[in-house]
Order: sequence, then structure tokens, then C-alpha cells
Amino acid sequence: MPDTSVLAEVRHDWTRAEIAALFDLPFADLIHRAQSVHRQNFDPNRVQLSTLLSIKTGGCPEDCGYCSQSAHFETGVKAEKLMAVDAVLADARRARDAGATRYCMGAAWRSPKDKDLDQVCDMIEGVRAMGMETCVTLGMLNAAQAARLKTAGLDYYNHNIDTSPEYYEKIVSTRSLDDRLGTLGHVRDAGIHVCSGGIIGMGEQRSDRVGMLWTLATLDDHPDSVPVNMLAETEGTPLGRSEALEPLELVRTVAVARILMPRSMVRLSAGREGLSDEAQALCYLAGANSIFFGPRLLTTNNPANERDVVLFDRLGIKPMEVGAAAE
Repeated sequence: MPDTSVLAEVRHDWTRAEIAALFDLPFADLIHRAQSVHRQNFDPNRVQLSTLLSIKTGGCPEDCGYCSQSAHFETGVKAEKLMAVDAVLADARRARDAGATRYCMGAAWRSPKDKDLDQVCDMIEGVRAMGMETCVTLGMLNAAQAARLKTAGLDYYNHNIDTSPEYYEKIVSTRSLDDRLGTLGHVRDAGIHVCSGGIIGMGEQRSDRVGMLWTLATLDDHPDSVPVNMLAETEGTPLGRSEALEPLELVRTVAVARILMPRSMVRLSAGREGLSDEAQALCYLAGANSIFFGPRLLTTNNPANERDVVLFDRLGIKPMEVGAAAE
């Protein structure tokens, strides 16, 4: 159980210099500090299991340089229509039966049309009726759309900032960082939990990883969930042949995120497929307490359920119960 005797201070005034100093700590010192913060706020032996489904794949008009679903690039991913509600709910039921407690639905849109939200809201209501938390990522939202999703019962909205303010324009030109932050504001104002993180390994410098976490940690309210993604290289995208980032830098990024945002869920997201069990174990030690559970992440591979189950058993980790992340 969490050690609540002395809770880590929740700050919103971190400086980039302070964050850079955390990244530069000796590895053992950084992990000790992150694990100490983690134990003060969460059960260190519980990890939340989420499952992610692409409910509308391909044909996105954005030009995000990492994305297989962008219409700007030839990646072999074909544009598809929004899935039927019944098909999504059948997949959600399988995910629940496999152990997932949160079900996430992603659509390759710049922003949803109001008519598309009818089906999405039906999906949200159906998943909630199964006893799972709900999360969607649909692109940019306006205030009215965020309010509508809240009325449908949406628990979390995912909208990543991707990288630092300085590096952002090297990754995407069709949507500004301010656009992304505006959507996060609409989501928060509607009373929906915010899920927002970024991607590392896109050719950025450590200073950009500092800048990304600084942007999130200095928001008026920290994101409730912070996904940390390793770039999944996709042939045909501008970043399809990026130089791989060494896993210990991912561990450091997870640890710094845990220290900066002590009460947020830190999700070990894309890129786990290429990590050794030992690297994943270090990420959990550094404060990651949420993963995507299942063989696919939208259009990229993810470790098979059986591999996660075996690793959890070796580490003595148990799945988090429904609702624990929102407490």
C-alpha cells in the first residue's frame, strides 16, 4: 500500500534547470528518489492494465512525422471507416475478460465531426456498462464536444503533446502545440481526466525531453495519466529510420516524470515490444504503473499478454483494480 506518512510535494513551478539536474543524477540516486516518491503515492506492486483499439484507422490529414496513419505518407495503412459499436464492444469484452480495467479507443481524425460522436458516445456508454474505465483519443476537441463526451460518461481523454515546444515544429506542422494545449484545457474544464504525455527517440536531445516534461509538470493541473512512448519506427514516415534510443534513457524519463508528477499515473506505452524484461522491470522500479495490455497498439505491435503475465509473476506485480487510478 502507499506510504502516506510523508507525501511528496506536488509542484507546478519546476524549472528546466531543476528537471535537467534530475536527468543528470547518478542512475542509482535517480531511481531511489523516483521509487521513494512512487511508494508515497501508489502501491509499488500494482500496475494498471489498459487495452487500446483503433476504432477508425488511417487517412488522418495531420502530418505527424512518426505516424503510420497519416495520409501524407506511404506506410501501407489504408483508411478505414469508423467501426460499428457492436464490434468495438465485443473487443472491449474480450479485453475485460483478459484482465484489462481501462479500455482506450483511438480514431485517426484531426478532430471529430459532431455526427461521429454519436457512435463514440454509444461505445463509451457500452464499455462503462461492462465495469471498465473509458478513454478515447479523437484529435482536437472544442468545449462543446468535450462536454458531450463527459455526459456520455467518459473517464479519460488522451491528447499527447509529443515533445518539447522547441522541437515540436520538426515533428508536425498541421497542428500547433497551442492547439494541443487548448484541447487539454477543454477536457479539463469538462471534468474529464486528462491523459497526456509524449514520445522519445524522435531524434530530439535530452533538453527536449526536459522541455516536454516541463510543459506537462507546469500545467495548472498535472495530467492524471502521463504516457511515455518510445518511438515505434514505421517505414514510410519521416522518422521511420530514426536511430534507436538506448533503454536507460527511457528509464530516466519515466523516473523524472514520476518525481515531477507524483500523483499521476505514468504509463509505459509504445515501444515495449523492443524492450528486454530487465529494461521493463527498471521502468516499473522507476515509477511506471500503467501499461497497454494486448498484442496491438493502434497499428503497431505490443508484447503478447502472456509475456506480461509471466513478467508480472516474476516481479510480484499484480493488476490494479478498477477505479484505483482515479482516486
